[in-house]
Amino acid sequence: SVQAHEEGWAQKLMERNAGTSVPHSYNYDLIVIGGGSGGLAAAKEAAKYEKKVLVLDFVVPTPLGNSWGLGGTCVNVGCIPKKLMHQAALLGQALQDSRKFGWQFTEEVKHNWMTMTEAVQNYISSLNWGYRVALRDKKVKYENAYGEFIGPHTIKTTNKRGVETIYTAERFLIATGERPRYLGIPGDKEYCISSDDLFSLPYCPGKTLVVGASYVALECAGFLAGLGLHVTVMVRSILLRGFDQDIANRIGEYMEEHGVTFIREFVPIEV
Repeated sequence: SVQAHEEGWAQKLMERNAGTSVPHSYNYDLIVIGGGSGGLAAAKEAAKYEKKVLVLDFVVPTPLGNSWGLGGTCVNVGCIPKKLMHQAALLGQALQDSRKFGWQFTEEVKHNWMTMTEAVQNYISSLNWGYRVALRDKKVKYENAYGEFIGPHTIKTTNKRGVETIYTAERFLIATGERPRYLGIPGDKEYCISSDDLFSLPYCPGKTLVVGASYVALECAGFLAGLGLHVTVMVRSILLRGFDQDIANRIGEYMEEHGVTFIREFVPIEV
């Protein structure tokens, strides 16, 4: 965080044993498990203090087989693609509104899902590459490999080809983030997708049921509806649990006014 940086917490952490040299048996001073915003920031901060750092980042594929590059949830399957697709929806609305202000065009306005996802994924790929370059410039080693602790100060990594490597480090930082949770009902992984799949989906999802009313669910429902799709949100109890409920209810009312249907106090039991 900014506060942690300003107060020098990272520096204090890395300098705690400044008077004691790292044993030669350790391969690294710090191994960071997870290549998202937190992991990358910590790795570069440690490198600034001349620590030898390794970043491990591996995305376990979704049931549909989707995975992504360096940068974590926000860059690949969160904030960035969501905002881009939301912007695509706003552009469509602006086209419709423009007629009221004198713009004239005769062609029917249609949206091409594949064109949008290609543009979004191309932009994300440029960010993935930028993060890799940034680590290289800071002399931080990056490996696209899955890490498992096998002993004190010891981790085993496995890459996509199944090649295993053992590394040791004085310190480890776990920054693996979170993934969407499936419903745990018959057919959920066979017939459903999550936000991990949506932003690179190779076809338009069409009529969509969004299960859940978290901010991720409502954001996805919002831009899908804005792209002209029929969207229904199934809500177990309340919208945006943990957030101000006056604002949450106003958001729900706004979405309903703009074509999103809500099914309240229901949960799915089978797909």
